[in-house]
Amino acid sequence: MLKKKIFAVALCAVMAASAGVSCGKDIEISDSGSSASETVVAENVDIMNFTAPEQGDTIIEMNIRDYGTVKFRLFPEYAEKGVENFVDLAKKGYYDGLTFHRVIRDFMIQGGDPTGTGSGGESVWGGSFDGGTDPHLAHVAGALAYANSQGTNTDGSQFYIVTGVQNITDDYFTNYEQYGASFSEKQKEIYKQVGGVPTLDGNYTVFGQVIDGLDIVFKAQYVATNANDKPLGDGIIIDSVKVTEYNGEDIRWYLKDYDYDDPTKQDIANYTAPAEGETIVNMKIKDFGDVKFRFFPEYAPEGVENFITHAKEGYYDGLTFHRVIKDFMIQGGDPEGTGRGGESIWGGKFDGGKYFNLIHVPGALAYANSQGTSTDGSQFYIVTGQECSSDFLSNYSCTDAAKEAYTTYGGAPWLDGKYTVFGQVIDGLDVVFKVQNVTTGDSDKPLEDVIIESMTVEEYDGSPVRWYITDYDGTEETTEEETTEEAAEEETTEAETTEASTEAAE
Repeated sequence: MLKKKIFAVALCAVMAASAGVSCGKDIEISDSGSSASETVVAENVDIMNFTAPEQGDTIIEMNIRDYGTVKFRLFPEYAEKGVENFVDLAKKGYYDGLTFHRVIRDFMIQGGDPTGTGSGGESVWGGSFDGGTDPHLAHVAGALAYANSQGTNTDGSQFYIVTGVQNITDDYFTNYEQYGASFSEKQKEIYKQVGGVPTLDGNYTVFGQVIDGLDIVFKAQYVATNANDKPLGDGIIIDSVKVTEYNGEDIRWYLKDYDYDDPTKQDIANYTAPAEGETIVNMKIKDFGDVKFRFFPEYAPEGVENFITHAKEGYYDGLTFHRVIKDFMIQGGDPEGTGRGGESIWGGKFDGGKYFNLIHVPGALAYANSQGTSTDGSQFYIVTGQECSSDFLSNYSCTDAAKEAYTTYGGAPWLDGKYTVFGQVIDGLDVVFKVQNVTTGDSDKPLEDVIIESMTVEEYDGSPVRWYITDYDGTEETTEEETTEEAAEEETTEAETTEASTEAAE
């Protein structure tokens, strides 16, 4: 039977590797929907997430390293076993030092697994328990719930805090209702006010709600992550989870209650200047000139380490740009020159991850991959891209800052979130644009070799940076009208451009 994938609907947290349980934020719903007798109608009860605790009620204080403290009220009247389990584990210090091992922007942050893999953890009684569900508690922003693998009877120690979709409209509910989903009027009302993930209701045990620190949760969801949505580096560490009492302090249920600096409103990271003395790389391309890169180890630590170490060891010296596509990118770093070779400094592949505010504007330096960022190796590409109209960008999920950058400078927005961007050209972008104009043959391979003569690791000396192609003399810009016409003629699909940049070894 034909299936349709619905984004951000299911939360699979406890990965039973031996059973081959697949995890993700997608769910498949049959085209045929449900019959009237099969449809479960949501109860139109009051949603109680935003009811204040009473003086002396048990609350939770979660201290997240480098972020701050998040406080939760609990609902033993609706999730008795779920509250008991979490409180007793917290009292034992079970959660202290663990991480949020899975973070998905506009969805949730997930932790509570001692193994940090998503496959571990157990309840205070050992193994799993059934926390149940209650229609009075919804997956609004700030909801605290148990992750499970195949129903609430697989609740354990793993939990998640909802961030979810903001600005939910009636169209959101209509979209899911056509596949048999059911939402009460009170659900719809509350979700349109505060956001969340309505499609999780009835499938997971909600047992708490953030009463202070919601801005911290929202900031945490923007951490750099790998292909499995795991934060890079040391990750997000839970220093402690304490059981305490509510003493009548002010409650801040909603994101609007905070002086919240929305990361999506901030400038993209690509165009932040390096500090004097920072490590940069100078790439000398034979017969074309020099290209200099700055790096972003704060967002792509392994990706930067891999490239710089390869450069120091001379790995790239003498290699070619084996694939060049005008108004898209130039790709190199393969010792075989075929698009099928190369490896990381650790041997084989590695996961360089992704960060939402490093995007594919002209001059972006990123790793080519075949099946996600977990297949990063030595191959890289430098974006040239095309100018992007607002209508064109409406096909992609971009932050306001990304939209502004793409409409101003162009790029390849369809690659965002799929590849590891780890550097940016700070000088020599004109050289990159000259390379993209070489004559190519089969598989977009230049007819005459474009050779990386050398890569030199240097320190940034504070000299002026030239981010934009307009900063260079003698360069020509393609007009938006021309790029739009060219795009229409070529009818390049996202799948085709993705394949072009990754050189999948098939």
